[in-house]
Amino acid sequence: MPVGPPPSPTADGSRVLLSGASGLVGGLVLDRLLAAGWPVLAPTRRPLALRHDRLANPVFDAGRVLRAGDRSLDTLLKGERAGVWICALGTTRAKAGGAAAFAAIDRDLVLRFAGIARRIGVRHALLLSSVGAHPRAGSFYLRVKAEAERGLAEQNFPRVDILRPGLLLGERSEHRPVERLAQRLLPLLHPLLPGPFARFRAIEAATVADAVVALVRAGGSGWFVHEYAGIREAAKRRA
Repeated sequence: MPVGPPPSPTADGSRVLLSGASGLVGGLVLDRLLAAGWPVLAPTRRPLALRHDRLANPVFDAGRVLRAGDRSLDTLLKGERAGVWICALGTTRAKAGGAAAFAAIDRDLVLRFAGIARRIGVRHALLLSSVGAHPRAGSFYLRVKAEAERGLAEQNFPRVDILRPGLLLGERSEHRPVERLAQRLLPLLHPLLPGPFARFRAIEAATVADAVVALVRAGGSGWFVHEYAGIREAAKRRA
């Protein structure tokens, strides 16, 4: 997991393509990228409140984009260039309105962005997934996350970093009462999750964002998976 000194963000005119900039981790990543001097292309379903001279924020219709054969997102981003793609897209069944709608965001939209990212020059992809993601997981949520990872592998990015955090700790804009309760309780169980079970520990969204921004600077090629310990280690290297 080589993380070298930060390159000049604008040395080759490339930008970071950021999917999910309006979410908990995505918003933190956006702030950090802009503060570090990176130009960011952040398509969202609703306009961001943030305005910045290094931020481009085209708006797309997710319902339209997910229809079979629709090319509106491709058209929206046609002619753009980026060297790195960060995907922090994510929702819940309840918010999406059911299992199919959840999969459409967390898998189908992720993979739609992956294909576009390759077409606009991205060579390094970073995907925010979930601990426990596996194609045969008992949880539908975790199976969908694994399907997104598998689809990403088919795009043949020279470098891929998959981050698989546990429960994210942080303040969301939307009300998630069950998650809020879990955020209070799960950290108390950390002493009961030693060794290989530590990967299931809850982790601060800010720490995950720090890890993402550190990994943007990583060189080399290959497929890298980062869970609790790896995410915390990468986060330390951001400075």
